[in-house]
Amino acid sequence: MDEIKKNTNVISSEDGQNKCPKCGATDISVNSKTGKLRCNFCRFEFDSDIVEDKSPKDLEGIEIGAGASRIEADAQDQMTLKCQSCGAEVVIDTSSSTQAKCHWCRNTLSINNQIANGAVPDVILPFKVSKEDARSQIENFVGKRKFFAHPKFKQEFSTENINGVYLPYMIVDIKGHMDLAGEGQVTTRTYTVGSDDDKKTVHDVDVYKVARSFDIEIDDLTIESSSDKLDVSNNQKTNNIINAIMPFDTDKVVKYNSNYLKGYTSEKRDTNVEELEEICRLQGSDIARHSANSTLKKYDRGVRWDHEDFEISGQSWTAAYLPVWLYSYMQKKGDEKILHYVAVNARTKETMGSVPINMGKLFLISAIIEFFGLIIAIMISMIPKNDSDYGWLFLLSGVIFFAVKYMRYRNAGARHTYESETKYEVKNSQASDQKIRSMRGVESSAMASANNNELKGSRVTLDKDKVLNKTMDMVDNIIDKTKED
Repeated sequence: MDEIKKNTNVISSEDGQNKCPKCGATDISVNSKTGKLRCNFCRFEFDSDIVEDKSPKDLEGIEIGAGASRIEADAQDQMTLKCQSCGAEVVIDTSSSTQAKCHWCRNTLSINNQIANGAVPDVILPFKVSKEDARSQIENFVGKRKFFAHPKFKQEFSTENINGVYLPYMIVDIKGHMDLAGEGQVTTRTYTVGSDDDKKTVHDVDVYKVARSFDIEIDDLTIESSSDKLDVSNNQKTNNIINAIMPFDTDKVVKYNSNYLKGYTSEKRDTNVEELEEICRLQGSDIARHSANSTLKKYDRGVRWDHEDFEISGQSWTAAYLPVWLYSYMQKKGDEKILHYVAVNARTKETMGSVPINMGKLFLISAIIEFFGLIIAIMISMIPKNDSDYGWLFLLSGVIFFAVKYMRYRNAGARHTYESETKYEVKNSQASDQKIRSMRGVESSAMASANNNELKGSRVTLDKDKVLNKTMDMVDNIIDKTKED
């Protein structure tokens, strides 16, 4: 992804010391408003080593940054640095910090060189959103979900305990080639056949043999490198909260400098490139397949890809720390503890979070809606010569309301839409569209086997019918959960 370019205004670290380029002091912090490093002695502000973007077109094979190298099982968290000011040796525990002060001369010592335990990334994206702005975002988010929030949560909610944290990510550039082949359908005519009770709408359809072939360069595909954030299968977690506040403006990253961590906490990477290669390949394939949709607009009924071949010829991996503001709340349910949190992207203010639900209140409101829906359904059925096919929806109005609200509070479907938000460039595109047959009187309004919007690198699909079916399948389980409260 990136090539480090030295900024001549910065004095580099030596044996753990970063010095101000103006006065030589080591007491350095970050100005969150400007993203620059600031000397706390002379107040001079300066840039860290900047990172020059490198085009994916130059990639061949696999390039892995020093901070993205494999985590060694026997890598030591305890490191000893020698202070260049007084000669004392100071131990830094990299499991909890990458900075310490010399106990003799009080000079600041920092770990900026990559060590094989996941503690030091290649690049870092400084905080841009202030704590006050983050608190406002969290308060607004929770305010919109307070109606069905648990009473104890509403009583105890306070943004005083929000923390700034750097979370570990991998930034990946990909150079690849995609071959797609299958069938697409185009509606040529829609009309009504039959009469009275036998009346129905049908379609005439042309079927095409469709093929697409192109090169693609994907820039800054960003993947969580914490195994806990990658695991969305745990039913005690509210789905994809951290994932949903992406993307970050990763084109603004700077070379890692531990001074950026002052006042914030950080989480170590615990996954290796080998463990992330499959999700990277799948998401890269999704981006390529999604990019082809811009050439398929005439296929209003959809396209079914029967053959897909995504080959990666070059890729680069860069370990990064990206900034997030977090509010956390521990909900106790008997002996069980459930962690809820609200996250704010500390660059864009994008916010997503989890709020514990007052299941009793949600169930009661849903029951009231279901009662009135039942009355309306009965009234509709009593109307003479009523041809409406939607009266049954009122019979399920309470159930649908319950499912929609529950899934909203559980953030079902909340995720980073990497297939459209990741930057990419398509080159050398070739297309083939050949009509192979026509069909008459087709009753379905869409191609049932269409998969051009399918996502393999995400647990969420763009297929709205599948999402609805999944919602209805969950209804019974959701109602059972109310008994626990």
